[in-house]
Amino acid sequence: MPDATKIRGKVVVITGGARGIGLATATALQALGAKIAIGDIDETTVKESGAARDFDLYGKLDVTDPASFEAFLDEVEHTVGPVDVLINNAGIMPTGKLADEPDQITRRILDINVYGVILGSKLALNRMLPRGSGHIINIASLAGETHIPGLATYNASKHAVLGFTDTLREEYRETGVRFSSVLPTLTNTELGAGVTAPKLLRPAEPEEIADAIAELIVSPKSKVRVTAVAGIISQVVGLLPEAVGDGIARALGASHAFLEDVDAEQRKAYEDRARNA
Repeated sequence: MPDATKIRGKVVVITGGARGIGLATATALQALGAKIAIGDIDETTVKESGAARDFDLYGKLDVTDPASFEAFLDEVEHTVGPVDVLINNAGIMPTGKLADEPDQITRRILDINVYGVILGSKLALNRMLPRGSGHIINIASLAGETHIPGLATYNASKHAVLGFTDTLREEYRETGVRFSSVLPTLTNTELGAGVTAPKLLRPAEPEEIADAIAELIVSPKSKVRVTAVAGIISQVVGLLPEAVGDGIARALGASHAFLEDVDAEQRKAYEDRARNA
Protein backbone atom coordinates (compact mmCIF):
# COMPACT_ATOMS: atom_id res chain seq x y z
CA MET A 1 0.00 0.00 0.00
CA PRO A 2 1.50 3.36 -1.02
CA ASP A 3 2.18 5.97 1.66
CA ALA A 4 -1.03 8.01 1.56
CA THR A 5 0.61 10.93 3.34
CA LYS A 6 2.66 11.61 0.19
CA ILE A 7 -0.45 11.60 -2.02
CA ARG A 8 -3.05 13.26 0.20
CA GLY A 9 -3.99 16.71 -1.06
CA LYS A 10 -2.14 16.45 -4.37
CA VAL A 11 -4.03 17.73 -7.41
CA VAL A 12 -3.94 15.00 -10.05
CA VAL A 13 -5.15 15.43 -13.63
CA ILE A 14 -5.83 12.27 -15.66
CA THR A 15 -6.56 12.29 -19.39
CA GLY A 16 -8.70 9.50 -20.84
CA GLY A 17 -10.18 9.22 -17.36
CA ALA A 18 -13.71 8.10 -18.20
CA ARG A 19 -12.96 4.38 -18.14
CA GLY A 20 -10.24 1.72 -18.00
CA ILE A 21 -6.81 2.48 -16.57
CA GLY A 22 -7.59 6.18 -16.25
CA LEU A 23 -10.71 5.65 -14.16
CA ALA A 24 -9.09 2.92 -12.04
CA THR A 25 -6.18 5.27 -11.32
CA ALA A 26 -8.45 8.17 -10.44
CA THR A 27 -10.43 5.96 -8.06
CA ALA A 28 -7.32 4.59 -6.36
CA LEU A 29 -5.70 8.00 -5.93
CA GLN A 30 -8.90 9.54 -4.61
CA ALA A 31 -9.02 6.79 -1.97
CA LEU A 32 -5.50 7.86 -0.94
CA GLY A 33 -6.60 11.45 -0.50
CA ALA A 34 -5.70 13.06 -3.84
CA LYS A 35 -7.84 15.72 -5.47
CA ILE A 36 -8.91 14.29 -8.82
CA ALA A 37 -9.68 15.91 -12.17
CA ILE A 38 -10.49 13.63 -15.09
CA GLY A 39 -10.94 14.64 -18.71
CA ASP A 40 -12.05 12.58 -21.68
CA ILE A 41 -13.24 13.09 -25.24
CA ASP A 42 -16.34 11.06 -24.32
CA GLU A 43 -18.21 13.83 -22.52
CA THR A 44 -21.20 11.72 -21.50
CA THR A 45 -19.17 8.91 -19.94
CA VAL A 46 -16.64 11.17 -18.23
CA LYS A 47 -19.46 13.10 -16.54
CA GLU A 48 -21.17 9.87 -15.48
CA SER A 49 -17.92 8.45 -14.10
CA GLY A 50 -16.93 11.67 -12.37
CA ALA A 51 -20.31 12.29 -10.79
CA ALA A 52 -20.64 8.69 -9.59
CA ARG A 53 -17.33 8.99 -7.70
CA ASP A 54 -17.63 12.63 -6.70
CA PHE A 55 -14.32 13.63 -8.28
CA ASP A 56 -13.29 17.24 -7.81
CA LEU A 57 -13.59 18.07 -11.51
CA TYR A 58 -14.60 16.17 -14.63
CA GLY A 59 -15.42 17.15 -18.17
CA LYS A 60 -14.70 16.97 -21.85
CA LEU A 61 -11.06 17.10 -22.90
CA ASP A 62 -9.69 16.67 -26.41
CA VAL A 63 -5.97 16.01 -25.93
CA THR A 64 -5.30 16.82 -29.60
CA ASP A 65 -6.69 20.35 -29.27
CA PRO A 66 -4.41 22.91 -27.55
CA ALA A 67 -7.32 25.18 -26.68
CA SER A 68 -9.26 22.32 -25.08
CA PHE A 69 -6.27 21.10 -23.08
CA GLU A 70 -5.28 24.60 -21.92
CA ALA A 71 -8.84 25.41 -20.90
CA PHE A 72 -9.15 22.16 -18.94
CA LEU A 73 -5.94 22.80 -17.01
CA ASP A 74 -7.02 26.39 -16.40
CA GLU A 75 -10.28 25.17 -14.93
CA VAL A 76 -8.46 22.68 -12.71
CA GLU A 77 -6.11 25.33 -11.36
CA HIS A 78 -8.90 27.85 -10.81
CA THR A 79 -11.29 25.45 -9.06
CA VAL A 80 -9.16 22.66 -7.55
CA GLY A 81 -5.62 24.00 -7.27
CA PRO A 82 -2.21 23.98 -8.98
CA VAL A 83 -1.58 20.73 -10.84
CA ASP A 84 0.85 18.51 -8.95
CA VAL A 85 0.61 15.45 -11.19
CA LEU A 86 -0.45 15.11 -14.83
CA ILE A 87 -1.11 11.56 -16.02
CA ASN A 88 -1.18 11.48 -19.82
CA ASN A 89 -3.27 8.33 -20.14
CA ALA A 90 -5.48 8.95 -23.20
CA GLY A 91 -4.68 6.54 -26.02
CA ILE A 92 -6.22 4.26 -28.62
CA MET A 93 -5.18 0.88 -30.02
CA PRO A 94 -6.86 -0.09 -33.31
CA THR A 95 -5.53 -3.44 -34.56
CA GLY A 96 -4.79 -4.81 -38.03
CA LYS A 97 -2.12 -4.94 -40.70
CA LEU A 98 -0.57 -1.64 -41.72
CA ALA A 99 -1.44 -1.97 -45.42
CA ASP A 100 -5.11 -2.15 -44.44
CA GLU A 101 -4.98 0.82 -42.05
CA PRO A 102 -6.71 3.95 -43.41
CA ASP A 103 -4.51 7.03 -43.24
CA GLN A 104 -7.18 8.69 -41.12
CA ILE A 105 -6.65 6.02 -38.45
CA THR A 106 -2.85 6.29 -38.66
CA ARG A 107 -3.09 10.02 -38.03
CA ARG A 108 -5.64 9.55 -35.26
CA ILE A 109 -3.39 7.11 -33.36
CA LEU A 110 -0.42 9.47 -33.63
CA ASP A 111 -2.49 12.55 -32.77
CA ILE A 112 -3.84 11.03 -29.56
CA ASN A 113 -1.02 8.73 -28.45
CA VAL A 114 1.92 10.98 -29.32
CA TYR A 115 0.86 14.57 -29.93
CA GLY A 116 -1.58 14.46 -27.00
CA VAL A 117 1.22 13.37 -24.68
CA ILE A 118 3.63 16.00 -26.02
CA LEU A 119 1.00 18.74 -25.79
CA GLY A 120 -0.08 17.81 -22.27
CA SER A 121 3.51 17.61 -21.07
CA LYS A 122 4.33 21.00 -22.55
CA LEU A 123 1.31 22.70 -21.02
CA ALA A 124 1.94 21.10 -17.64
CA LEU A 125 5.62 22.03 -17.73
CA ASN A 126 4.77 25.68 -18.28
CA ARG A 127 2.80 25.56 -15.03
CA MET A 128 5.17 23.36 -13.01
CA LEU A 129 8.54 24.92 -13.88
CA PRO A 130 7.87 28.30 -12.20
CA ARG A 131 6.86 26.40 -9.03
CA GLY A 132 9.90 24.11 -9.18
CA SER A 133 7.80 21.01 -8.61
CA GLY A 134 5.47 18.60 -10.36
CA HIS A 135 5.32 15.13 -11.83
CA ILE A 136 4.36 14.14 -15.39
CA ILE A 137 3.49 10.47 -15.80
CA ASN A 138 3.05 9.19 -19.33
CA ILE A 139 1.27 5.91 -19.98
CA ALA A 140 3.33 4.05 -22.55
CA SER A 141 3.21 0.27 -23.04
CA LEU A 142 5.46 -2.76 -23.13
CA ALA A 143 4.71 -2.48 -26.86
CA GLY A 144 7.04 0.51 -26.70
CA GLU A 145 9.96 -1.83 -26.01
CA THR A 146 9.14 -4.44 -28.61
CA HIS A 147 7.36 -5.03 -31.93
CA ILE A 148 4.00 -6.76 -32.22
CA PRO A 149 2.41 -7.65 -35.58
CA GLY A 150 -0.99 -6.04 -35.91
CA LEU A 151 0.02 -2.99 -33.88
CA ALA A 152 2.61 -1.27 -36.07
CA THR A 153 1.40 2.31 -35.63
CA TYR A 154 0.47 1.76 -31.99
CA ASN A 155 3.94 0.31 -31.37
CA ALA A 156 5.49 3.34 -33.03
CA SER A 157 3.42 5.68 -30.85
CA LYS A 158 4.50 3.98 -27.63
CA HIS A 159 8.17 3.89 -28.65
CA ALA A 160 7.78 7.63 -29.18
CA VAL A 161 6.27 8.15 -25.72
CA LEU A 162 9.18 6.34 -24.08
CA GLY A 163 11.81 8.30 -25.97
CA PHE A 164 10.01 11.57 -25.33
CA THR A 165 9.64 10.97 -21.60
CA ASP A 166 13.25 9.86 -21.15
CA THR A 167 14.44 12.97 -22.98
CA LEU A 168 12.37 15.30 -20.79
CA ARG A 169 13.71 13.55 -17.68
CA GLU A 170 17.23 14.56 -18.65
CA GLU A 171 16.33 17.93 -20.16
CA TYR A 172 14.68 19.08 -16.93
CA ARG A 173 16.63 17.00 -14.41
CA GLU A 174 17.46 19.89 -12.06
CA THR A 175 14.13 21.72 -12.14
CA GLY A 176 12.18 19.81 -9.49
CA VAL A 177 9.78 18.39 -12.12
CA ARG A 178 9.80 14.60 -12.37
CA PHE A 179 8.99 12.43 -15.41
CA SER A 180 7.95 8.79 -15.48
CA SER A 181 6.74 6.21 -18.00
CA VAL A 182 4.33 3.40 -17.18
CA LEU A 183 4.58 0.30 -19.38
CA PRO A 184 1.54 -1.97 -18.97
CA THR A 185 1.20 -5.33 -20.63
CA LEU A 186 -2.16 -6.16 -22.25
CA THR A 187 -4.74 -5.04 -19.69
CA ASN A 188 -8.29 -6.17 -18.98
CA THR A 189 -9.99 -3.03 -20.26
CA GLU A 190 -12.13 -2.28 -23.30
CA LEU A 191 -8.93 -1.43 -25.20
CA GLY A 192 -7.91 -5.11 -24.96
CA ALA A 193 -11.34 -6.54 -25.80
CA GLY A 194 -11.28 -9.64 -27.98
CA VAL A 195 -7.51 -10.09 -27.66
CA THR A 196 -5.98 -13.18 -26.03
CA ALA A 197 -2.72 -12.54 -24.23
CA PRO A 198 0.34 -14.45 -25.52
CA LYS A 199 1.37 -17.55 -23.55
CA LEU A 200 2.95 -16.94 -20.13
CA LEU A 201 1.67 -13.35 -20.12
CA ARG A 202 -1.55 -12.98 -18.17
CA PRO A 203 -3.40 -9.74 -18.76
CA ALA A 204 -2.98 -7.09 -16.08
CA GLU A 205 -5.93 -5.65 -14.22
CA PRO A 206 -6.41 -1.86 -14.41
CA GLU A 207 -6.16 -1.72 -10.63
CA GLU A 208 -2.60 -3.11 -10.88
CA ILE A 209 -1.65 -0.23 -13.16
CA ALA A 210 -3.33 2.19 -10.76
CA ASP A 211 -1.33 0.81 -7.83
CA ALA A 212 1.91 1.14 -9.81
CA ILE A 213 1.09 4.77 -10.61
CA ALA A 214 0.37 5.48 -6.94
CA GLU A 215 3.76 4.03 -6.02
CA LEU A 216 5.38 6.22 -8.68
CA ILE A 217 3.88 9.34 -7.15
CA VAL A 218 5.20 8.35 -3.73
CA SER A 219 8.64 7.24 -5.00
CA PRO A 220 9.30 8.67 -8.49
CA LYS A 221 11.45 6.71 -10.91
CA SER A 222 11.88 6.72 -14.66
CA LYS A 223 9.89 3.60 -15.55
CA VAL A 224 7.63 0.96 -14.11
CA ARG A 225 6.56 -2.19 -15.97
CA VAL A 226 3.31 -4.01 -15.17
CA THR A 227 3.12 -6.93 -14.73
CA ALA A 228 6.57 -7.63 -13.33
CA VAL A 229 6.77 -10.95 -15.20
CA ALA A 230 5.79 -9.39 -18.52
CA GLY A 231 8.32 -6.62 -17.93
CA ILE A 232 11.14 -9.07 -17.26
CA ILE A 233 10.30 -11.11 -20.36
CA SER A 234 10.21 -7.94 -22.48
CA GLN A 235 13.60 -6.80 -21.21
CA VAL A 236 15.25 -10.20 -21.57
CA VAL A 237 13.89 -10.77 -25.08
CA GLY A 238 15.14 -7.30 -26.04
CA LEU A 239 18.69 -8.28 -25.08
CA LEU A 240 18.71 -11.46 -27.17
CA PRO A 241 19.91 -11.74 -30.77
CA GLU A 242 17.13 -10.62 -33.12
CA ALA A 243 16.38 -14.07 -34.57
CA VAL A 244 16.20 -15.63 -31.10
CA GLY A 245 14.02 -12.88 -29.65
CA ASP A 246 11.64 -12.96 -32.59
CA GLY A 247 11.48 -16.74 -32.39
CA ILE A 248 10.53 -16.65 -28.72
CA ALA A 249 7.86 -14.03 -29.41
CA ARG A 250 6.39 -16.21 -32.17
CA ALA A 251 6.47 -19.26 -29.89
CA LEU A 252 4.52 -17.32 -27.27
CA GLY A 253 1.90 -16.44 -29.88
CA ALA A 254 2.67 -12.74 -30.18
CA SER A 255 2.68 -12.85 -33.99
CA HIS A 256 -1.00 -13.83 -34.07
CA ALA A 257 -2.43 -12.30 -30.87
CA PHE A 258 -3.46 -9.01 -32.53
CA LEU A 259 -4.24 -10.42 -35.96
CA GLU A 260 -5.74 -13.86 -36.61
CA ASP A 261 -6.47 -14.58 -32.93
CA VAL A 262 -8.58 -11.46 -32.36
CA ASP A 263 -12.27 -12.07 -31.69
CA ALA A 264 -13.64 -9.46 -34.08
CA GLU A 265 -17.15 -9.56 -32.64
CA GLN A 266 -15.96 -9.00 -29.07
CA ARG A 267 -13.70 -6.20 -30.25
CA LYS A 268 -16.16 -4.45 -32.57
CA ALA A 269 -17.55 -1.94 -30.05
CA TYR A 270 -14.09 -0.74 -29.06
CA GLU A 271 -12.79 -0.57 -32.63
CA ASP A 272 -15.82 1.43 -33.73
CA ARG A 273 -15.36 3.91 -30.88
CA ALA A 274 -11.59 4.19 -31.25
CA ARG A 275 -11.80 4.76 -34.99
CA ASN A 276 -14.77 7.09 -35.07
CA ALA A 277 -15.03 9.00 -31.78
